[in-house]
Amino acid sequence: MEAMFQGLGLILDPFNFFLIFCGVLIGVIVGALPGLSSPMAVALLLPFTIGLDPIPAIAMLSALYCAGTFGGSITAILINAPGAPPAVATAFDGYPMAKRGEAGRALGMAAVSSVAGGIFSLIVFLVATPLLAKAALTFRPPEYFALAVFALSMLASISGKSAVRNLIAGAAGVLISTVGIHLTTGVERFTFGIIDLTDGIHFVPVLIGLFAVGELLNQSQALNVAYERITSIVVRLPSRADFLKVRWTILRSSILGTFIGILPAEGSTVAAIMGYNEAKRWSKNKEEFGHGAIEGIAGPEAANNAAAGGAMVPTLALGIPGSGTTAVILVALIMHGFRPGPYLMNQTPHFIYAIFGAMMIANMMFFVLGLAGAKVFARITLIPRTLLWPSVFVFSMIGAYSFSSSLFDVWVMLVSGIVGFLMLRHGFGPAPLVMGLILGQLVEESLSQSMIMFDNNWFQFFDSPIVVMFFVLTLLGLFWSPVTGVLGKLFARSNARLKGGD
Repeated sequence: MEAMFQGLGLILDPFNFFLIFCGVLIGVIVGALPGLSSPMAVALLLPFTIGLDPIPAIAMLSALYCAGTFGGSITAILINAPGAPPAVATAFDGYPMAKRGEAGRALGMAAVSSVAGGIFSLIVFLVATPLLAKAALTFRPPEYFALAVFALSMLASISGKSAVRNLIAGAAGVLISTVGIHLTTGVERFTFGIIDLTDGIHFVPVLIGLFAVGELLNQSQALNVAYERITSIVVRLPSRADFLKVRWTILRSSILGTFIGILPAEGSTVAAIMGYNEAKRWSKNKEEFGHGAIEGIAGPEAANNAAAGGAMVPTLALGIPGSGTTAVILVALIMHGFRPGPYLMNQTPHFIYAIFGAMMIANMMFFVLGLAGAKVFARITLIPRTLLWPSVFVFSMIGAYSFSSSLFDVWVMLVSGIVGFLMLRHGFGPAPLVMGLILGQLVEESLSQSMIMFDNNWFQFFDSPIVVMFFVLTLLGLFWSPVTGVLGKLFARSNARLKGGD
C-alpha cells in the first residue's frame, strides 16, 4: 500500500502531470494524422526523454501510447482515413454516421468506449502484473528461452499480409540482434571490421528508421491522394439510450481486448477487429453494421484501448512486449536503467503504480480532449503532406543523432528507413522485425545460459513442465491454422463425395 501511494504521489507532481498532458496531446494529434502511428511517435520522442528522470519519461510515453490509440478514431470517423491501424474497424460505421451528420455522436461514443476499455484494462493491469511477476520469479533461463520462443511464434498474426512474411521479418530482427560481441563467449559476430558495430546495433535508430523514415518514403507515393472531407459536423453527443444500447458491447470488448493485449505480439489492431466482429455477432441489428451502427464504434474502440493497457502487463511483468508500441517503451525502460521483468515489481513496485496512475490520468485527459477538441484536431489533416513529412524527417535525424551523439546511428536510421519502406512495399510489417530485435537478445542469452546449465544436453529442456507447455503453445500457434485448414478441406471433400454417392 505504501508503494501505491508513493507511485501515485510521484505522478501528481505538477511537472509530471504537465508531461502526461503533453504526451496525451501529442498522442491524440499523432493518432489523428493518417500515416503517423503511436510506435513512430514514441520512437521519435524517445531520445528527447534521455534528460528526464525515469518515471516522468516513461509516464509521458505511456500517456502518448494510450492517447494515440484513441486519436486514430478521429480521422477514421471524419474523413474515412484511419490515423492508426486499430481505427480501421472504427471507420466501418463511424464514417457513415459522420456522412449522416452524426459525427459528434460517433466521436462521443468513441471517446466514452475508449475510456471505458482503457480503465477496465488498467484495473486488470494493476491486479495481474504483480501476480504474473510473482509467478515469473520462479523462471530460470530455460523457462525464459521457451517464453521468448513462444512470443516469437505469436509474430505470425501481428501485422503484414501473411504469417510467413511476419515470421521472416521476426527472424531478421533476431539476426540483427546478434551483431556485436557475444556476452558469454566474447566472440565478435557480423562486425566486418567496423568498430561501431562491436557494441551491436542500437534499438532507437532502428526504430526511428523503420517507423518514421519507412512510413515517410511510403507516404511519398501518395502525395496527390485527396481524402473526402466532411464540411459540416453536427456536434451532438450520444444519448442515454445509446449508452444503454452498447453497455454490454463495451464490457464484452473490454474483456476481449484486455485478453488479446496480454498475449505477446497481438496488439490493438487484432483486438479492434475482433471487437467489431463480436459486436456484430451479438447485435440484434446486424443489418445496420457498415451503414452507421453505434455498436460498430463501441466494439472496436473499447477493445483497442483495452488492449493498450493489457499489453503493458507482459511488458513490465515478463519483459516481453505486448505490442509494437510497448516494444519501444521496453527500450525506454532499458535505456533509463530499469530491468523489465519480475524484478521490476519486486524491487521498484512504486514504479508500476506510477505507470498505472499516468495511464489512468491519460485516459481522463484524452476523454476531455476527444470531446472538446474534435473539430480542431480534424483540421490538422489539412496540413499539406509536402510540409508534414519533411518535418518528420528532420525530427528523425535529430532523434537518431541525439541518442548517443553518433553520426553512425544516423546512417543506421537511414538504412533502416529504406529497409522499412521495402518491407511495407512487399507486405512485410516493421513491427515483427522490431519484436525480433527486442526478443533476440533474450533468446540468445537464455539459450546460452541454459546450455551451460544442462552441459549441452538439449533433452533437459523437457524436464520442466513450464518449458514443455510453452513449446506446445508455440507449435499450436504456428501450425493450428494450416492444420485446421487442411482438415476443413478434407471434411468438405468427404461430404461432397457422400452427397454425390447419394
